[in-house]
Amino acid sequence: MEYLDVVDERGVPTGEVVSREVAHRDGIRHRTTHIWIARRAAGRWQVLLQKRSAQKDSFPGCYDTSSAGHVQAGDEPLPSAIRELGEELGIRATASDLRFVGTFRIKFDDVFHGRPFRDDEVAFVYLYGRAVDAADLALQADEVERVDWFDLEEVLAACRRGDPRFCVPVGGLELVRTALG
Repeated sequence: MEYLDVVDERGVPTGEVVSREVAHRDGIRHRTTHIWIARRAAGRWQVLLQKRSAQKDSFPGCYDTSSAGHVQAGDEPLPSAIRELGEELGIRATASDLRFVGTFRIKFDDVFHGRPFRDDEVAFVYLYGRAVDAADLALQADEVERVDWFDLEEVLAACRRGDPRFCVPVGGLELVRTALG
């Protein structure tokens, strides 16, 4: 079972720990990491998005952040980001490969697979600084169905319109857009 630190509005642990299941059942605030992979192509920024597995407990089959995951109880965001890149995409990153670009909040209530899902997170956002060839990635089959490159501005516009193909958090995309200039 996965355990998460309960955190305050800034993402600082309060000392309380809950299971991931309870956090999402009751909407208890916790931390996540969102790692973005970007590249320039034809003078425009592109982002690598993962298509979530159909078995995911939230947003199954939707395109999402390059790599993301919960910060486990007792862990910190940077090591968590490094771990998520390795687990989901097979990228062996180091701390110097990641640039912290900020935090944002995610809060929503929805239903997936017939069950309520309440989310309240403080997301720590990083940009991965090395070139990535999507064909060389080792995808975690139970998490990631596939990955594809998308134009950043087009994805941002689609997410703002509520395009159901994407579950990319707009707050994360805006942080990445600002960081990339």
